[in-house]
Amino acid sequence: MSFRYIDTHVHFWDRAQLPYPWLEPLTRISAPHGPATYQAETGITPPEKLVFLQCVGEISSWRAEVEWIESLARDFPPIAGIVATAPLDQDEDTLRILDDLAARPLVKGVRHNTQDESLGFARNSRYVAGAQACGERGLVVDLCCYHPQLSDLTALVRQCPTTPFVLDHLGKPGIRDRLIEQWRKDISELAAEPNVTAKLSGIVTEADFDRWTIDDLRPYVQHYLEVFGPERVVFGSDWPVVKLASTHAQWLATARELLSDLSADQQDAVFYRNAERVYSL
Repeated sequence: MSFRYIDTHVHFWDRAQLPYPWLEPLTRISAPHGPATYQAETGITPPEKLVFLQCVGEISSWRAEVEWIESLARDFPPIAGIVATAPLDQDEDTLRILDDLAARPLVKGVRHNTQDESLGFARNSRYVAGAQACGERGLVVDLCCYHPQLSDLTALVRQCPTTPFVLDHLGKPGIRDRLIEQWRKDISELAAEPNVTAKLSGIVTEADFDRWTIDDLRPYVQHYLEVFGPERVVFGSDWPVVKLASTHAQWLATARELLSDLSADQQDAVFYRNAERVYSL
């Protein structure tokens, strides 16, 4: 079986188009990054399809971002899906926005990034109601948090049994500081919820940017695979954020090595088939 993959975590940005205040200190990656740059940097190993992940810095810019990506997709067919920005805690406004997004064929899901919210935010009844409404509209909810927030996400997921969730970046474990025991426990509890898929992405930037090794990552990925199983894991590059610590090609090669003990069929599931199913590509 020849290798194929879907990249389920790609960002495009251009600060002349939309606001990204979080990029200002990240001068290494703050230049515009669009499809042409992605094509050039994926080189001889491009994905068959990709999913764009929201990254605009102001949640009120949700419509401008999704319309910009829709326009890019007209000239770049690999964009097979969009996980759009959406505020999930704004009651009737949330429902109106979700109705708009669900009517757009390329939109497969939404993300209200909670990593910079306070502990307990994902347990907020308004946020829970927004996540439940996503499931009612056939939208996936991508979850992005730091590892101390994982138990909040488990509480959220338990209240939304009909909403499909995807956890980004392994829940951002403290790889740089070798923090693993509490993360193992929290990830195991989240994995017990059958409506959660795990994304293998964004971990080199949780390690030491300049000195990480595959052995730093291995115990986290091994546990991730053990508790979710290869039928509930998808691959994502987190490009271009990955460039803070790696390249697209280096991370792809690292992920393939980390999964090399899986059968060919299981590897194809992680790198391709699961993404097709979860994001309806």
